[in-house]
Amino acid sequence: MKRSATVLLTALAPVSWGTTYAVTTEFLPADRPLFTGLMRALPAGLVLLALAQVLPRGAWWGKAAVLGALNIGAFFPLLFLSAYRMPGGMAAVVGSIGPLFVVGLSALLLGQRPTARSVITGFVAASGVSLVVLKAAGALDTVGVLAALASTASMSAGTVLTKRWGRPDGVGPLALTAWQLTAGGLLIAPVALLVEGAPPALDGRALGGYLYLALANTAVAYWLWFRGIGRLTATQVTFLGPLSPLTAAVVGWAALGQALTPVQLAGMALAFGATVAGQLQPDRTSSSARTFSSPERNPRKDSMDVTTV
Repeated sequence: MKRSATVLLTALAPVSWGTTYAVTTEFLPADRPLFTGLMRALPAGLVLLALAQVLPRGAWWGKAAVLGALNIGAFFPLLFLSAYRMPGGMAAVVGSIGPLFVVGLSALLLGQRPTARSVITGFVAASGVSLVVLKAAGALDTVGVLAALASTASMSAGTVLTKRWGRPDGVGPLALTAWQLTAGGLLIAPVALLVEGAPPALDGRALGGYLYLALANTAVAYWLWFRGIGRLTATQVTFLGPLSPLTAAVVGWAALGQALTPVQLAGMALAFGATVAGQLQPDRTSSSARTFSSPERNPRKDSMDVTTV
């Protein structure tokens, strides 16, 4: 029962990330993905840092910087770059192979031998997400494909390293989350300023959107995510990732008037089934696990895109 509660609480993170697309398109300034990534990461990190009141010590300054770069600082910009350059839903499809990346990296870094069941489940999850989000074929952009692969690899590596390194004695998931969000936000800040220039003027609607993204969608969601990594295996956590595009599709249907076709409903059933099956994998690890697949979405209104952030 305790493990089931942990799975359900961890699942709230990708469910929350699935609302990012609707909030971004309905409330935030257009074409400012890096600024949006900055406003999500840095304020959330500073708030959690003030609550935790714990700073890294010794080797953890470097480890926190590496994890912050992989899970936030590199992941956010690469994710948005792929979402803007790829045809509808394609970035989400590439992102949905995150569980397979984690299975491979877990074998390399955690000594977990891949099983046929976990590999098959990963392919089923990717196939289900493809049916939900993939639109009519379009010309694939090389930079977009490489960015999508790099973002997925970055988050997957961050998940496995979070599992491998665990946490320092006496440090909880709140502090670990704060360190990573702050480090990632500080990495994004100069890139956002260089690429996008000065911050845009914000009205009350945009401020409300950023407040939601920073607090509920990032601070709380990533805390739940890293907490789950500490209590579940990396594979179990990563198989919760498909809940993000599934949530985005449901929100698009319920709030944005987007239709769901029978093929999409079938894909949702496949992806959800793979998510459940992923939680039934043999528990071969101990103390800390995590996945990418922070999946979130393309901040453009022209499609029901879903990617991880």
